[in-house]
This record gives sequence, structure tokens and C-alpha cells, in this order.
Amino acid sequence: MKRHLQRIGTRTLALLTALIFIAPVTAGAEETATGAETYTPRGSVARAAFTSRIEDREPTDNLVRLPNSADRIYFFSDLRGLDGEIITHRWEYDGQVMAEVKFRVGSGTRWRVYSSKNLLPEWIGKWTVVVLDESGWPLKASMFEYFDASQDATPITPQDTAPVTHKPSPEAPIDEAQGGQ
Repeated sequence: MKRHLQRIGTRTLALLTALIFIAPVTAGAEETATGAETYTPRGSVARAAFTSRIEDREPTDNLVRLPNSADRIYFFSDLRGLDGEIITHRWEYDGQVMAEVKFRVGSGTRWRVYSSKNLLPEWIGKWTVVVLDESGWPLKASMFEYFDASQDATPITPQDTAPVTHKPSPEAPIDEAQGGQ
């Protein structure tokens, strides 16, 4: 019995010693995490949409799925309170950054920008565009699914958004970016 009590005493002493040395390190880590949580972005993304076309600086539809028979998609974002900042549309697919498109937001409280991505038919799956502020902080993330048109005939727009018919837009560079009020 005496031997059992000695073993418990040794373990307890070791545990207390460890707590004495680890506690200050943990306390410092908590302060750092708390400081990081206080970052507040200066502005916001009021609206964001994937679309088949942009007309008059506005998306013509709101896509959540796109068949791989289409080879291009646009991402539109309506920025508020970000005048003078550099904003990035980061296009991600399958865990990889496929493109980063940077915009300098002009003067004014509202600024509408868009970027586009040419897609290869074999890039089937979920895509994400993250809107980042100048410090790299994510302001908004949006997703769409690029699917095999021969395997799936599901509608490509949300049910509450009817597609709008417009004349085709002129050809543009491979990955394009535009902005304006």
C-alpha cells in the first residue's frame, strides 16, 4: 500500500510540475487568438453571383450549376465600403488556386466588379471563388458545380431565379476582370 501511495504521489507531482510550466504558454496563446478574432474588415460584399454574362455591370442570371458544354463563367461581386482597396477574386478547384484576379476599387461607397474563368470540360466538380480584402481576409466565398452534361440534366439556375435572355456578349480575353460603379 505504501508503495502504491508513493506512485500516486510521484504522478501527481509530475502533473503539477507540468501544469506550472505549460500554463504560462497556454495563457499567451489564448491572448494571441483573442487578438486575431478582433480583426474587422473595412467593407463587405453586398451581392455575389456566378453568371453566364454581364450586361451594364450586372449579372444576367444566377448560376449554381454549369454543364461542361459551357466553357466560360463569370463571377460578379457588389462591393461596399472598400474604396481605394485592392480586392482579389481567388478561383479554386480541387484544392488548388486556379486564378487570382485583383481589382483596385475606385472611389465611392459602391463598386461592382467581375472576373471570368475559361473552363476545360474535364474540370468537373465544385469550384469556389473567394473574395479577399487587401490583407488577404476572406469577405465572401461562393460555390458552383461544373458538371458532365452527358450524365446530368438538372437545371443550372436556382428555381427562384429565371434565366434572362440577352444577345451574346463579344469575345473577351481568357480570364478577364472588369470593375466600375
